[in-house]
Order: sequence, then C-alpha cells, then structure tokens
Amino acid sequence: MIHTHIAEILCVKPKTKKTKKTKTMEEDVKNKKTKKTMKIEGEIVVMKKNLLDFKDTMASLLDRIHELLGRRVSLHLISSLQPDLGIRSFFYSTRLHKPANEKRGRLGKAAHLEKWVTKIKTSVTAEETAFGVTFDWDESMGPPAAFVIKNHHRSQFYLKSLTLRNFPGGEGGAIHFVCNSWIYPSHRYRSDRVFFSNQAYLPSETPELVKELREQELKNLRGEEKGGELKEWDRVYDYAYYNDLGAPDKGPDSARPVLGGSLEFPYPRRGKTGRKPTKSDPRSESRLALLNLNIYVPRDERFSHVKFSDFLAYALKSVTQVLVPEIASLCDKTINEFDSFEDVFHLYDGSIKLANGHTISKLRDIIPWEMFRELVRNDGERFLKFPLPDVLKQSRSAWRTDEEFAREMLAGLNPVVISRLKDFPPKSNLDSAKYGNQNSSIREEHIEPHMNGTSVQEALEQNKLFILDHHDALMPYLTRINSTNTKTYATRTLLLLQEDGTLKPLAIELSLPHAQGESHGSVSKIFTPSEKGVEGTIWQLAKAYAAVNDSGYHQLISHWLQTHAVIEPFIIASNRQLSVVHPIYKLLHPHFRDTMNINALARHVLINSDGVLERTVFPSRYAMEMSSSIYKSWVFTDQALPKDLLKRGVAVEDPSSDNGVKLLIEDYPFAVDGLEIWSAIKTWVTEYCSFYYKNDRTVQTDTEIQSWWTELRTEGHGDIQHESWWPSMQTRDDLIETCTIIIWIASALHAAVNFGQYPYAGFLPNRPTVSRRFMPEPGTKEYTELEESEEVAFLKTITPQLQTLLGISIIEILSMHSTDEIYLGQRDSPNWTADDEPLEAFKRFGKSLEVIENNIIRRNNDKRLKNRTGPVNIPYTLLYPNTTDYTREGGLTGKGIPNSVSI
Repeated sequence: MIHTHIAEILCVKPKTKKTKKTKTMEEDVKNKKTKKTMKIEGEIVVMKKNLLDFKDTMASLLDRIHELLGRRVSLHLISSLQPDLGIRSFFYSTRLHKPANEKRGRLGKAAHLEKWVTKIKTSVTAEETAFGVTFDWDESMGPPAAFVIKNHHRSQFYLKSLTLRNFPGGEGGAIHFVCNSWIYPSHRYRSDRVFFSNQAYLPSETPELVKELREQELKNLRGEEKGGELKEWDRVYDYAYYNDLGAPDKGPDSARPVLGGSLEFPYPRRGKTGRKPTKSDPRSESRLALLNLNIYVPRDERFSHVKFSDFLAYALKSVTQVLVPEIASLCDKTINEFDSFEDVFHLYDGSIKLANGHTISKLRDIIPWEMFRELVRNDGERFLKFPLPDVLKQSRSAWRTDEEFAREMLAGLNPVVISRLKDFPPKSNLDSAKYGNQNSSIREEHIEPHMNGTSVQEALEQNKLFILDHHDALMPYLTRINSTNTKTYATRTLLLLQEDGTLKPLAIELSLPHAQGESHGSVSKIFTPSEKGVEGTIWQLAKAYAAVNDSGYHQLISHWLQTHAVIEPFIIASNRQLSVVHPIYKLLHPHFRDTMNINALARHVLINSDGVLERTVFPSRYAMEMSSSIYKSWVFTDQALPKDLLKRGVAVEDPSSDNGVKLLIEDYPFAVDGLEIWSAIKTWVTEYCSFYYKNDRTVQTDTEIQSWWTELRTEGHGDIQHESWWPSMQTRDDLIETCTIIIWIASALHAAVNFGQYPYAGFLPNRPTVSRRFMPEPGTKEYTELEESEEVAFLKTITPQLQTLLGISIIEILSMHSTDEIYLGQRDSPNWTADDEPLEAFKRFGKSLEVIENNIIRRNNDKRLKNRTGPVNIPYTLLYPNTTDYTREGGLTGKGIPNSVSI
C-alpha cells in the first residue's frame, strides 16, 4: 500500500488541465460542431482468485473493505478518434502524469464496477460474476478502440470480457473486448493494463491513435527491462535453454547436459523463468522443490482453476492406485514383480465400481469443489483401481496376436513412424566411419516363408513391404543405455501388406553394438513368427523388445519433442511479436492454450533427472539427450501431413486427390482421418488468411509477421536457423502453409499421439517401456525359466511392478480430457473477432469437422476395414474431432482433438 499513488488510495480523480480545443482530421471530416455526452452501458465479467477451487477468503474480505473505503476497480475507455492533448489521467503511468501524447487516444472518464460488495458471492466454488458498468462518453471521441483497467484491490482477479451494449456505430449495436487475463493490483505493473476491442488490424491498417498502444503492449510482453527471477504477476515471454533438467548440486549422477545453444545438443527453446544458476554449474538453472508447482510461466498461460483442479485430482487418484498394490506386494514372495498376467489384470479388477447414470451425476452436481467432483466420476471407473484399458475390454489375449501388434503401427498410439521399405536388406544412414556396418542382417530366406507365396522383389515392386525402424535412432546410445538397469536392443520390424489390407509381421531384428566397439558395426539376431512352444515364446519376447523401442520413441520423440517441445517457441514468439489485434495472433492463439504450463510441469516432474520418464522409459538418464540428437533431423515443413506421408513412403503423389497424395495402405486409420482433418484445417486457414492478405505484398510488408518469423527461426529454433527448408515468409502461401502446420501439430497430431496412451499402454504388457534382460540363450537359467513358464519369462523381461504402476498412473493422467476442454472447431468466446467473413469461415470449418465425425463413425462400422478396430475391437477415434461435444465431461474418452497441446 505504501507504494501506491495517493490518488489511487483516495480514489480521487486528478484535476484536468484545460487545453485549447483542437479538432482532429476525423472531426473535420465529420464536421462536428458540438459535443454530446452520452451514457454507455456495459457488462464486465470477472472471476475472483481461487486456490484449488476454494475462494481466497482473506483477499475477498479485504477487497470488500477496500470497496467500502472507495478503492475500487476503475476503467477508462480510449478514443479511436481524438488524441490525448495533455489531459492528465491515470492511464499514462501508475504513479506520474505525463504530458500530452498526440499519438495516443484520449481517455474517457473513469467508470467503476458496480455493486462489487453485494455481487461477489461467498460460496466455496469459483464463479464468474457479471458487473454493470456505466461510462460517460463524449460522442465525438468515436467508438473506443481499447480500455485501460486498474485494480485497486489487494488480490488479483480474472477478467473475462467487457461488452458495451447498444453503442452507436458499434457492430450489431455492441462492442466486444475479449480479455481472458488475470489482473493483479496496479502497483505490480510498470504500465497499465490495456485491452483492445475484438477488431483485427494488420500493423499498416491500425488506427493511428492505437499504433503506439499496440507497440507498447508488445514491448511490455517482451520484458526487455525485466531482470532476475520472474514473478507470477510478470507478463514476460522470453527464451531459455533446457538447462533446468539436471540437479548438479546433488552430485554428478543428477547432472544433465544443457540442451540448446550448441551443435552437440541442439533443442527448441523453452520459456524463461529467470531462476538463479546452481552452485555447482553456473550454466544450469536451479530447480524448485518437487512439491512446489508454482513454476513461472506468464500468468495467462497457466491452467484455469478447473484444469488445475482436474490435474491434481487425476494425480491424487493415480497416487492412491499406485500405493494399494505396492503395499500389497510387500507381502509377496517376489517383491516388485508380477508373477503372472493375472497379477496385472488384478490392477483393474474388483474393488468398488462407481455407478453410472443419473444417480452419480446428481451426486457430482452437488459436490462444490471441482477437485473432489473429479474423484467421483460417472464413466464407470472403479474406486482405488485403474480403469480397464480398452485393449482388454473385449479380450484379454487379443493384444498378443501378430495382427494387433502390426495394426497398432497404423492405428495405435504411435502411428507416425512406420515407413515403406525401399531397399532390401534395410540400410542404415549412420556414419560407417564411426559406427561401422549397421545395415540389416535380414535376408530373403528369413522372410519369404512367411510372405504368402510372394517374393521379396515382387513385394518391393508392388509397394507391399514396410518397416518399423528404430535402429539408427537408438544404436548410438545403446552402449550407454545398457550400462544402466536397462538391457535392450535396437530393432527393425519388417511387415507385409496383405490383400485384406492388414499388415503381417515377417521378421524382427534385434541388434547390439559389437563387443569390440561400436566402430566394428552391430551384431544382430533375426526372429520370425511362431505360435507354439519355446519358439512362440521367443517370438512374443522379440515383439516385446520392438514394442519397448517404439514406446520410448513415442514418448520422447513423437509425443514430447515433435509436439510439446517444438510448439513452445511458436507461443513465445507469437506473444512477443504479434499484437493481440493481429489477425494471425487471433488465428493461432487458441492453439497455444496451456502448453507452456504443461511443458513447465513436465520439466519439473517428468523429463527431469530422476523424474518419472527416466524411471519408467528405457533410455533412462540418456532420454532427453537422445531426443536432442533426433531434433537435428527435424524439419518444420515435413510436419505437414501430406509431406510426412510422402517422406515415409506410405503415400505417393497424386495431383487428382484433394491433398495431392494417394495412400499405399488404403486402410491406414491415422492417415485417412488425418488427411481429412488436415484438409479442413488448411481450407479454414486459407479462407481466413485470404481475407486479411489480398496478395503476397501484404505479407512482405507486414512488419509484425516478418519480425515474428525472423525471431521464431533465429531465437525459438535458433540451433537450426540456417537450414534451407525454412519458408521465406514472402508469400501468402508461405503464411497459409506455416499456420496450417502449427495448428495441425498443436491439435490433431498431438491428439493422435497422446490420447491413445491409456487405451493401449494402460495394460503395459501390450506396450512395455523397459526391458531388463536380453533374449535368453539356450543352456542358461533364463532359458530354462522360459521353457517352464512363458508368462514368468515375459514379465521378468519387461517393466517391473513399481515402474509399471508409475507408468500407467502417469499415462492415465496424460490421456484424460479436462472438463474445460475446448475442441477443434470450438472457441472460448463467440466474439473472438469483429469481422463477419472470418466468423462465417469458422462456422464452415466447424461444419466440415462435423462431416468428418460422421465419416469416421461410418468407416469404423465398415467391417471391410479391418485396421479400424482390429482383434481388440477398439474403434479408431483418436482423430474424431468431437467438435459437436459441449458436455464438458472430460475423462478417458479416447476421442476428441483439443485445440492445443494442453496435457
């Protein structure tokens, strides 16, 4: 309080200096002869600060006292026609009054929220509250382009929107300001909080009196004058390396290399926190205590109270589900081991099944706290038991079939790696001078007996041979990985496309570095399909090793790196260089929701040294380092789905098709559904961009777009800035393709590789993440054990009990849809723009997504398309948009494309 200006304390409006009446050009044009003051009625929607869905009671009480003492929330509308001519106001500084600034619009008289004391309720739940507000407005000042808000209370509140009703000249009789921002007490800010109307402007088309406001707001967000550790009220978007994963002060075993800023370890940038460096290594940033989740991200990027409550409820529920079987295992003769598949099934069986239907829905409705409501779900889950994964719902053995093993490469949780085999035997791209001969040892005699009478050459010519290849990605790290508790291989899996559209596994190659050193090449063993006896058990183990590779690659690369990590620099650059009134900001902003927050939490507990991922996924302490090596070959333009399919060879060019490609595997659920989604996104982006950019010149002269794209390349993805594949951003097509790729990655691609985790990997034997011993050799104790009990041998090879429980608990959380989810084709406000044509185009986008929903349902019901459901009978719905769903139920639905990487 002692830092607050005396005028704010007393809520006394400073006197205004009289100035000579000066007419603006707009006034001359309109030939205004007299001023006319009118009353403008408005409605402002706010929500008070909450903690885990509870009211901040003390702050609420103090705010009521301050309201009674006259310290209130004030608003000033800003003119779009009349410049400031020296009128003193609160706006130009929180403490000092500055002289005239004819580059900025004049402020109207202060208005205050009405009936705060009586309208803010004392209920235990977080609720939005609408306040009336009345402005005295000089008609000659024209429609307001923005407003400034001052919070004289002691605590922050969430400002959702301001609507001016029946404003003369306003579109539809109303002017909308979509805010969606936390407003802290005014003394926390160096500059006042300004919000713009929902009218979009290119920089060159921005009204003169708004340009400086626009530029100042971007300067504030860049935080160029802000040093030290960033606080929760700071609104700063800046870049940092991934130097916060290790904890070198704990000792060398907890240290991790800095990712980003070097040729050895390139990486996308993360959001800056400004925390102090560690004592042991000044290059590394200190970490917060594990239970401290107050990691800095700009306040408006943090989870909503509903999302955070969901997140904590899921975590609490998962912890209890881990503890119950762990405590029980202490009495087991084989601690930390599953003795049979029945032991695994027991994680989901028994206990109390929560009711479905009307009764439980009524119970949830009367529970006030979102966090506890989530613990009483109405989707049939069991109390203190893991939900039954979809892969087990129809059959407890179908997951073991070769057909399901292969189908999941096309319709499972990692359908983005399989590629067409172009050369036989498969070749390696690793440097032979460093790694020796890494080409495959698979030969025709290994696979032709399983090829239904087709020769290898015929299959190559007919584009029927495919490969799941994790060899080159893992081999450079395999010696170090196997020095830990992990014992695994680099794998290649060959498959044949059959006449019925399904894939048939032909062989699995398990490779290790040569015992004399990696420069001597690899040593490989080839395993082929078998169903009975010891050979059948060995084949099941070979598939498990391939699944371990695919699980690790999925989590580290397909999921974390290629969606979460690569998108964060786009979020930072957009907030630093694109004004909120810029049309491209308005287009992309929904696709950035919650991403910085979930990434910060991931760095805090998942991908950090000794974090959950290192404990549950096979690369262990080398996991993030390995993802850095894969980032070296990441190409932004190849993330466009048609280009990705062409690059992997699973499609060929076809100018007659909508997307210019033809699939070689016609029943490829991810690709079929994905191409429809891609086409819908690109059509929407094309219509939207074409409204604001009439030609290439408009893109070239857009200063904010050019600054955005330059910074994105040179800072956000600075380690690969010199790659020739970056679009030049000189044409409208460049802009359309770029925005389409960003939206695709953040929405559909992330949905495809995220929300299938629990349905398929919730039963970890189907998707093991760790292997603890090598393939048993004849004559060993392990081989004898394998001969005696297939289940024991399998379970002792893959992930042990504790890591299994940790793994499935975290993927249960990651697979949950939040109850405040906003899906592709939906917006959090219908008034996100004032332009009618983009609004109509967005409606068409939503309708096209609804058509795709029906197409997906139809394809899933087509019995000829065997890869849509497979032996486990799981319909492919991971790219079902769910645009029509406004129930906000959330949970393990297995469908829906959220707008953003939000979990």
